[in-house]
Amino acid sequence: MLLQRYSKNKQNRQYIYMNRMKGINRRLFNQLYIVVILAVVAGIVSCARMGNPDGGWYDETPPKVLGATPADRGTNVTSKNIRIQFDEFIKIENASENVIVSPPQLETPEIKASGKYIDVKLIDSLKPNTTYTVDFSDAISDNNEGNPLGNYTYSFSTGSDIDTMEVSGYVLQAENLEPVKGILVGLYANMADSAFQKLPMLRVSRTDSRGHFVVKGVKPGQYRIYALQDMDGNYTFNQKSEMIAFSHDMITPSVKEDVRQDTTWTDSLHIAAIDRVQYHHYMPDDVVLKAFTEVLTDRYYIKNERQNPDRFTLFFSYGNAQLPQIHGLNFNEKDAFIINTTVKQDTITYWLKDTALVNQDTLRMEMTYLMTDSLGKLVSQTEPLEILSKQPYAKRMREKQKEIADWKKKIEKAKKKGEPFDSIMPLKPLAMDIKVSAQLDPDKNIRFISPTPLEMVDTTKIHLYSKHDSLWYKAPFLFRQLAKRATDGTMIQPDSLRHGLKYELIGEWRPNIEYSLEVDSAAFVDIYGNISGKSKNGFKVKSNDEYSTLLVTLQGMDSLNMVVQLLDSGDKVVKEVKANNGQAEFFYLSPGEYYMRLFVDSNNNGVWDTGKYDEDRQAEEVYYYPQKLECRAKWDITQTWNPKSTVLYRQKPAEITKQKTDKKRTVQHRNAERARKLGKQYIPRI
Repeated sequence: MLLQRYSKNKQNRQYIYMNRMKGINRRLFNQLYIVVILAVVAGIVSCARMGNPDGGWYDETPPKVLGATPADRGTNVTSKNIRIQFDEFIKIENASENVIVSPPQLETPEIKASGKYIDVKLIDSLKPNTTYTVDFSDAISDNNEGNPLGNYTYSFSTGSDIDTMEVSGYVLQAENLEPVKGILVGLYANMADSAFQKLPMLRVSRTDSRGHFVVKGVKPGQYRIYALQDMDGNYTFNQKSEMIAFSHDMITPSVKEDVRQDTTWTDSLHIAAIDRVQYHHYMPDDVVLKAFTEVLTDRYYIKNERQNPDRFTLFFSYGNAQLPQIHGLNFNEKDAFIINTTVKQDTITYWLKDTALVNQDTLRMEMTYLMTDSLGKLVSQTEPLEILSKQPYAKRMREKQKEIADWKKKIEKAKKKGEPFDSIMPLKPLAMDIKVSAQLDPDKNIRFISPTPLEMVDTTKIHLYSKHDSLWYKAPFLFRQLAKRATDGTMIQPDSLRHGLKYELIGEWRPNIEYSLEVDSAAFVDIYGNISGKSKNGFKVKSNDEYSTLLVTLQGMDSLNMVVQLLDSGDKVVKEVKANNGQAEFFYLSPGEYYMRLFVDSNNNGVWDTGKYDEDRQAEEVYYYPQKLECRAKWDITQTWNPKSTVLYRQKPAEITKQKTDKKRTVQHRNAERARKLGKQYIPRI
């Protein structure tokens, strides 16, 4: 009995044990199964995106086009409504600027993104047997990470054939080779020069931040190409303020089978793969258009100003050698003014010689001048002017009385303290601004700037001394008004020292020598009788050992008139010289880094001139030396430069190019950066 009970209990325990073991094994199996499933899932995810313990990788897959209605590259299309479907939610950036429709649409198309779709509605009537392209460029991206689809173009034809040729190149500013962003580039099958001014463009594109353009959907044939900063949206050049570019080269589109190398990067420094890819190579792909804005020669009166009581200024849209005639209505205009003009003679300042006129708050006059009429011709125009002083006489008298009162208080205070005093209030001296630094370059001169026109200059009261072996000696100099540039660019040296505002002192500057410039009181007297005070300035001319010399030999430019310019890091001119027999010489260069450009001075006036379409005149040619120049003290640098050896769109150094290429921080860049920080290898999805 006991044996049977023991045996039965043993069987029960074994049964319980076996069941318990089965339960444990089942749980272990389930846990192992879950682990295996998770590993498989992780492996799949890792294949799609490298695993990362720090939050996972950003999605870097750009959106894909699933289809379109009407179909992309479809023919015999009659619908003006287009719907493009994508595999994920998308967005479109600034469609009005980034999306271009060809042929150009006079009524702006409606383009919008909605969920996984982009809808395009063309407003203009469809033209028969015409290829239409909707160039989205890289405006389309996914909604989450902003992965750009990149250079996507949808096209269809209203006829039985679709045109697929392309023309591409660059648009640069003619004056400084800056890439022009956002300018229209269009083709004309009409070869007449007037087509650009009367007809809309046939096919259009828009430049990116590099100035690069691609005109797509082009029919085989011959074309002329133009660029236009279209101000009024009519795709024709009809405003002189619009930036334009034109070329007489005939454009004949063609295509050939070609091979290119596509590089895939592991990160910004390491290459993952280099693949050879076959593609259709459309030509020409290197068109260069040099854009310029014409000088606005229409002349009209803009405004007048009288910020100071002793002068008033008239502003015009464009200058003319024939200055306005002034007839005073409440004053006598005869011998009443000293006139100063800008170089372009579009801004004219009238200095009032008579202090009675200076104290007159309102000047009424009639002005007769030349203005441009509706036919573009200069005609005489007379109109009344009432010019008010911004500083009324009463206000100036109150300020003067306050100065006198303050002076009297100083005298009373000096009397009480028993200090010496001068009962006569001193006059304010004429404040001449002498532009001289402690260190002078041997090729520079000293500038004198007067706040008002000078009536008298006494050069016997200007003294220049140089120091030799601890002794001071008189040094020769020349004192003159600064030369003025005429409208044709030539420099005019005034005959007299009277009535000028800017002067220069020219000396025989010797390197490493100390100088002293001493000016006696009353050396300068202005037209109101104000007298300059006494001044003394010491300075030293730098040693030749502190400078560098640059000698440039120009090649491939024949015997053209050329002006060569040295530039700083801001693309501003530091020095310029006129090339002589293909040589440009720069002396007394301070050590530093420079850049270089030249322009072909076609009319030999010393300044760069823009173009004019009606006269079939291009802007004067400009070239950049494509590298940086380093100048060191005591160095003589010899450089040979062929300005035509490098294509224009690759000439200007990136360091001084102001129009920078758009740099969108792609998802792959962010993933590569994350991998670098974690010390892991990153392989982008291809």
